[in-house]
Amino acid sequence: MKTLFHRFTYFFLFGISTVLVAQDFSAFEYRTIGPLRGGRVTTVTGTPNEPGTFYLGASGAGVWKTEDYGTTWNNVSDGFFKTPSIGAIEVALNDPNIVYVGTGSDGLRSNIIGGKGVYKSIDGGKTWNHIGLEHAGQIGAVEIDPTNSNIVWVAAIGNAFKANEERGIYKTTDGGVTWQKMFHISNTTGFADLELLPGNPNIVYAAAWKAQRTPWTIISGGEQNEGGIYKSVNGGKDWTKLEKGLPKGLIGKIDLAVSAVDSSILYAVIEAPGDEGGVYKSIDQGNSFVQTSDNKGLVNRPFYYTNIELDPTNPDIVYSNANPLLKSTDGGKSWTMMAVPHGDNHDIWLNPNNPDLLIQCNDGGANVSHNGGKTWSSQFNQPTAEIYQVAVDDQYPYWVYGAQQDNTTIAIPSSAPSATGPQGTQIMINVGGCETGPSIPKPGNHNLVYNNCKGRFSVYNKITGVDREYSIGASNIYGHNPKDLKYRFQRVAPVHVSPHDPDVVYMGSQFLHKTRNDGVIWETISPDLTAFEEDKQVISGSPITRDITGEEYYSTLYAIRESKIKKGLIWTGSNDGVVSVTQDGGLTWSNVTPKKMPKGVGSSLLNLPNLTRQRPIWPWTGIYWAIQPLTFIRPRISVNHGNC
Repeated sequence: MKTLFHRFTYFFLFGISTVLVAQDFSAFEYRTIGPLRGGRVTTVTGTPNEPGTFYLGASGAGVWKTEDYGTTWNNVSDGFFKTPSIGAIEVALNDPNIVYVGTGSDGLRSNIIGGKGVYKSIDGGKTWNHIGLEHAGQIGAVEIDPTNSNIVWVAAIGNAFKANEERGIYKTTDGGVTWQKMFHISNTTGFADLELLPGNPNIVYAAAWKAQRTPWTIISGGEQNEGGIYKSVNGGKDWTKLEKGLPKGLIGKIDLAVSAVDSSILYAVIEAPGDEGGVYKSIDQGNSFVQTSDNKGLVNRPFYYTNIELDPTNPDIVYSNANPLLKSTDGGKSWTMMAVPHGDNHDIWLNPNNPDLLIQCNDGGANVSHNGGKTWSSQFNQPTAEIYQVAVDDQYPYWVYGAQQDNTTIAIPSSAPSATGPQGTQIMINVGGCETGPSIPKPGNHNLVYNNCKGRFSVYNKITGVDREYSIGASNIYGHNPKDLKYRFQRVAPVHVSPHDPDVVYMGSQFLHKTRNDGVIWETISPDLTAFEEDKQVISGSPITRDITGEEYYSTLYAIRESKIKKGLIWTGSNDGVVSVTQDGGLTWSNVTPKKMPKGVGSSLLNLPNLTRQRPIWPWTGIYWAIQPLTFIRPRISVNHGNC
């Protein structure tokens, strides 16, 4: 009878859960609650003959347009694009209404969103059509023939997570109706950039790049036959590799710039080993190069940055976007740092009619300058933030918590007090921790916030403004080989508060850790709950540049959930595909990974239904790493940009 009752209870509650899941929420509308603080922007451009009009392309927020020099920004891609990740934007010189966009950011972070091809607008971004190359992956560059806006070139980096045939250089001569692959090296080598020669668009330069992401490393570069600079003088029919004066060994990411006033001058910023990395210059259209600088600031973290641009009126004035933004006035020999509103720089565009009017972008958004970069427009007018995880507290009205990429944690009221200004747009507070999150308010006491910051646990007190750290493992996860770490905490290590006791908090490395006193004392309550593939415990970054920030620590927990009904019934999911469960608070554990689940699937646990069964049910969902990693969530808080 007891078993029958349990079965009845299960089906009854399961039915309720199913009904709730199946509810129609179409009557609800999204509204922006903030922040208005900008997020990562990886490409920008402008319109020479409409000097106040600029476009930005974000890594997770689509395409935005300003017509008032960056004073206000409006999204123009929502509802049209299949992906919010933007790689390149180009406006036709002969008609500013014609805009081409290549999707898929070229900054191959582990949390990158995939590209979905090329889009075209013929009305200045009011409407868009998808015009092909859906499987090209990330797109490094789009170039429009200045004499014919139907002739367009695309540099396809490829799928960030696996080899694919679609890597290469593409060209359309009919405005995107059809595409022809003009150059292909291999399924692992794509192209990060291309440039058309001013005055003769049949002469094309292309920068080949071998690049791929795995959960445990970033591959940026390869042997000479897997990268380098190529040139065509007949519209892409034939290609010649440029070699004289360039690095002879390993070659990585490259960006190119051709002078608009002297087409014999070509610059390249090149990722290469040691002092070979830096800026190279040719004064004979690429027949030979001379290295002008090996400044490490030009090529730091090249898979993420690597951008060079010239003043359109003076080929000796050169800009390099990396960290920091650098400027040269002597042809790339010496460099000075430029002040910008935010760090981690990605792109710059200068108006050819007035190079003091420019737009630049970074991890904080896009900013316009009227005076050559002395002062900049605000970044607090573009709700493009990338938010790592979200949580809510139990105030009324409730507040929403998250962590913004390359910025701070934030808490925002779901409904701001009327006396403070426009609803939900002006109030936000930092709640400790850092950009990675998560930030979890303590149930019953929202003034305490539990944070993870790159593998370090802390507790923030809103009343005192103090953030106290209680780390379990290394105080700094940068620079370590994960195999040497006692605890493998990811940058985005999960934090979970017990639904039965708000003083009980769980945190995951390869083990599950538990505290009963806000992090002062921790206990480890599990064995290693990952697959622990030893060959993947490596220093990230190959074959040229190391990049060890904890993003690639593999065989670590990504998700933790305790049942809301049964105390001590805890589930975990690891980024190498292991699902584990304990029913006795961690005394014993079972590996319950489905037998047919492919190897290397990251597990993201959902909230458990209110069930009391003795045999666990599946509360997880899996996403292939080859499709998109699980470290990034972009809530659609800025879909509806009106007041609702």
